[in-house]
Amino acid sequence: MQNKFRKLFIITNIWFSLLSHCFLCSLILGGKKKKVREGLPQPPTITHQSPKDYIIDPRENIIIHCEAKGKPHPSFSWTRNGTHYDIDEDPNVNMRPHSGTLVVDISRERAEHYEGVYQCTARNKHGTAVSNNIVIRQSRSPLWSKERIKPIVVQEGVSLVLPCRPPAGLPPPIIFWMDNYFQKLPQSERVSQSLNGDLYFSNVRREDSRNDYICYARFPHTQTIQQKQPITVKVLNLDAINDTMADFYNDTDLFSEAPVDERRPTFLIPTGSSSSKMVLRGRVLEMECIAEGLPTPYTSWTKVSGDFPARRTSFLHYNKTLHIANVSESDAGEYRCTAKNLLGVVHHTIRVTVKAAPYWITGAPRNLVLAPGENGVLTCRASGTPKPSIGWSMNGIPIENSPKDVSRKVEDDTVIFTDVQIGSSAVYQCNISNDYGYLLSNAFVNVLSEPPRVLTPADKVYQVIKNHRALMDCSSFGSPIPKITWFKDSRSSTLDGDPYILHDNGTLEIDVAQARNSGKYTCVARNILGIYENHVSLEVKEPTRILKQPEYKVVQRGRSVVFECKVKHDTSLIPTMTWLKDDGELPDDERLIVDSDSLTISDVTENDAGVYTCIMNTTLDQDSASAELTVVEATPTPAVVYERPEPPTDLELTDQKKRSVQLTWTPGDEHNSPIQKFLIQYEDLLHHRGHWHNLTEVPGTKTTAHLKLSPYVHYTFKVLALNDVGFSRPSIPSRTYKTDPAAPDESPAGVQGYGTEHNNLVISWKPLSGLQSNGPGLRYKVMWRQQRLGSEWTQVNVANNSKFTVSGTPTFVPYELKVQAINDYGDGPEPAVALGYSGEDFPVTAPENVHAAVVSSTKAEVHWDPVPHHLIRGHLKGYKVYYWREHSLHKHHPDHMGKHILTFSGNHSHGMLPGLHPFSLYSFYVKVFNGKGEGPQSPEQQFKTPEGVPGLPTSLVVTNPNLNSLTLEWSPPREHNGHITGYTLKYHTVNNSNELGTEEELALAANETSVTLPNLKYSTRYKFYLNAKTIKGPGPAISQEVVTIVDEAVASRQVDIATQGWFIGLMCAIALLILILLIICFIQRNKGGKYPVKEKEDAHTDPEFQPMKEDDCTFGEYSDNEDHKPLKGSRTPSNGTVKRDDSDDSLVDYGEGGDGQFNEDGSFIGEYSGKSISRDTAEGPENSEAPSPTNAMNSLNSFV
Repeated sequence: MQNKFRKLFIITNIWFSLLSHCFLCSLILGGKKKKVREGLPQPPTITHQSPKDYIIDPRENIIIHCEAKGKPHPSFSWTRNGTHYDIDEDPNVNMRPHSGTLVVDISRERAEHYEGVYQCTARNKHGTAVSNNIVIRQSRSPLWSKERIKPIVVQEGVSLVLPCRPPAGLPPPIIFWMDNYFQKLPQSERVSQSLNGDLYFSNVRREDSRNDYICYARFPHTQTIQQKQPITVKVLNLDAINDTMADFYNDTDLFSEAPVDERRPTFLIPTGSSSSKMVLRGRVLEMECIAEGLPTPYTSWTKVSGDFPARRTSFLHYNKTLHIANVSESDAGEYRCTAKNLLGVVHHTIRVTVKAAPYWITGAPRNLVLAPGENGVLTCRASGTPKPSIGWSMNGIPIENSPKDVSRKVEDDTVIFTDVQIGSSAVYQCNISNDYGYLLSNAFVNVLSEPPRVLTPADKVYQVIKNHRALMDCSSFGSPIPKITWFKDSRSSTLDGDPYILHDNGTLEIDVAQARNSGKYTCVARNILGIYENHVSLEVKEPTRILKQPEYKVVQRGRSVVFECKVKHDTSLIPTMTWLKDDGELPDDERLIVDSDSLTISDVTENDAGVYTCIMNTTLDQDSASAELTVVEATPTPAVVYERPEPPTDLELTDQKKRSVQLTWTPGDEHNSPIQKFLIQYEDLLHHRGHWHNLTEVPGTKTTAHLKLSPYVHYTFKVLALNDVGFSRPSIPSRTYKTDPAAPDESPAGVQGYGTEHNNLVISWKPLSGLQSNGPGLRYKVMWRQQRLGSEWTQVNVANNSKFTVSGTPTFVPYELKVQAINDYGDGPEPAVALGYSGEDFPVTAPENVHAAVVSSTKAEVHWDPVPHHLIRGHLKGYKVYYWREHSLHKHHPDHMGKHILTFSGNHSHGMLPGLHPFSLYSFYVKVFNGKGEGPQSPEQQFKTPEGVPGLPTSLVVTNPNLNSLTLEWSPPREHNGHITGYTLKYHTVNNSNELGTEEELALAANETSVTLPNLKYSTRYKFYLNAKTIKGPGPAISQEVVTIVDEAVASRQVDIATQGWFIGLMCAIALLILILLIICFIQRNKGGKYPVKEKEDAHTDPEFQPMKEDDCTFGEYSDNEDHKPLKGSRTPSNGTVKRDDSDDSLVDYGEGGDGQFNEDGSFIGEYSGKSISRDTAEGPENSEAPSPTNAMNSLNSFV
């Protein structure tokens, strides 16, 4: 029986092989391109640097990042506060190898000593790149000044402000109010915290009285929290104040005014009727208005000069704070806050001005790679408020002070290069600045002269199915950029016309490949420095087709059926035939026989009914066909024949309209099975000739259907009838009905935007089908704009395609997208707006504050600060922790293991590392990654795992075995997992039935590797268990079994006695005597002999043990008290009890009243419980109880 696969798996396997082929090619080409680039000279490029404003933790070493690449690898130097910084003169500062990153050891010097402005320079012989000015400042969390705060006593209804005034920190602290129980104080429209941290009461109530108003300041950089002294507030009404405080104020009222009345609102902050505020573009604008009044005022906001930006605006602190994120110039203007209660209204106007630090308009300047004689342009276009100034430098020197170059011309924000020459390579710096910041960007001009090279593998063979698209690659490299031309066979002319399409990347496309396109193709890459040729081949294969499809079968149960499936395929391709049943694999049944072109099922049962599909696939394509098997009961006499119905006839189209038509038909013969429904299909002769689609179904009682149609379609209809047996053959097609064209009725679905490069936006959609186009000339209006206020739509018309690429976009910016369908008869409906993002780029920074907390000897938890969203530059996918074991802490020798990677998807700030080795040193670092890839790694950190239990000892060997002693030797565990504190040896005997003897235990020193055990039993099997110990406890034990040496003299004596004739005769005599005694006992018992009454009374006085009378037809010898009667001639123990036969046990000895015990597995061990043990002990070996034949035989066996 052949191997069976599911249909989906087969199809997927075909495409996977094709995609794998393409992917392998891309890997090969990518590897060659990388190798080519690595060998080319390149000026330095700064790849990673610390942020401009770098706040450091004074408790940790200072790391100032500066990484760069170039060919040759650049060297690094630093300036500090504008002057050269000699690293070698400061013993606390080190520069990492092959890097410009500085590591400052603050263990011997205060961190504040290294505050200042730092700048890194990376240079090689082709140019010099410089970093931003990195301002190093130490984070500060000063203590709260000590003060004594007097209790505040206020009259109910007045306003109140509790000041916080936290110490100034760097960065500023986060303020919050809590009580003595570290619970946040409740806030409301009446009570709220201002932006500066003070607590405002619009009016106070009696329930505001408490003695634990505590202001807390959290300094985020050092993760410290400080608290102000608690403030006591007592709210009293006028009568209470006079009653409680008159004695302290000479019997005079504290407040002489009348009780506080309701009053209209007034603003506590800000003061006056108007104020102004300045905010920088891209920052957060926060404005607050806190009013007092009774009853409590309600605050609202309006923008006098326009509307709020809906998606960026939020109202916080019960509407008292207006929050606008990502401020733009459009947010400037006048804002009005209004406080209102039942008694009046008060307004305050805030004039907001927006300034802007410099920001890029078209992105930072891009590197130029030019060939000698070529031209190029560096553009540094930015904006800001006020307008920024632009300065150019070359290799870190102002361009006006640099050597003159006739090929270079500076025009404001542009540097124009004309006819560059070898030796003109350099790094140019563009510095754009105003009062609020600066932008510094490096861009190199690399003048290269390289002959062309083709990277596509030589003599590559492309295979394609006839009438499918063929693509042949010609990936190249050179400077100047090579021009690509293609030739076929004789090279009579270039291939640049129908049916050939030459793409910009050098790929040659044949849209519909035919057999005549097979042959040898030559790709030629040419520039002024040379020519390079590469040869590939194209083979066009015949498609795989099923010539004879399996047919519908109706078979009686118990008969056989054959499905045929004859296939035609290209002879050079190896075909594979697979059969499926109901889209699943065939049952594993001997009755199903698969041949090369057929499937035979013998002795058919009801379970064989279903749909059978034959699939023929090759490495390039596949074809399939299906047929149904219906199983009916076998009847010995002729029965009614149920067959599929005959096809409907006389199809007629009436009531013809623009978008509908009525179809009528005449049903065919039902063949003894009523028609259940009719299926109506259509063919579109204009767009999909030869393809029939299901349109609708109607009940079997109807012969008319009203059909809804689409514009611009040439319809042909046919009808199929269905009964219990199956579908009929299709009817003869109707005449063609053509609908008129119209504008599209729908917009493309699946509109999405994504980037394939960091500076582009690919807008894609699902194209409309020919049926959905509604007319000729289908095209699409593609519209996009950035998702920000004031952004204008950009649009372009695209021919019948499914994507459009927008170039020159900023990295990872949200865009609003629309795609509208258009044809020659008008526009489709207004499309919905979709959201997309321009291309992602690699994250620019590593997670900070990376550290590890050891949880146990095998687990550690890694923590980090999440990377800010704007530095991720893409969709956050998660974080990756790279970790590895450096060495064991026991041996202190290198034991470096391969890196492990743990991925934590999503926005995590910590993760657990499982499966660690105890007592080891581990290193790790963390990377953030997005859809583009991974960002830079964090600085490597290390942690140590504590001791754990040791591993298994490496070996345990028995040496020097003697009659009563032996020696054990062992090797320490391979994994110590700590300091070995000793060993534990346990051992016991094991008999032939695997029963264990008493366990012995020895404690051994850590430095011992052998021990000798004396006083052992000879010829005895022992089992030993040895494990090592650390302070964490014992590890697993290694075991070993051994048998001590047999004493040959004893064994010889035992054999001699057992084989002596006199011994055998003695045993026979004893056996005969036992047999005679048993016969005598049996005769005496049958005579009904009684036991002495006196003995019975002495043994048992309980009436329950009295023998039954003979009149009861019960013999006293066999009653319950029989167990307590001694046999005649037996000896009664001194305690008056009688020893019973071994076979004469009763439940009295084992029941609840006794001391019976159970084994651990639940089995009963009565013979070792309670009085059985006491009896055995009392009687001892002198028991003269008459032996039973069984006991006699057991005794005989023991001698033998």
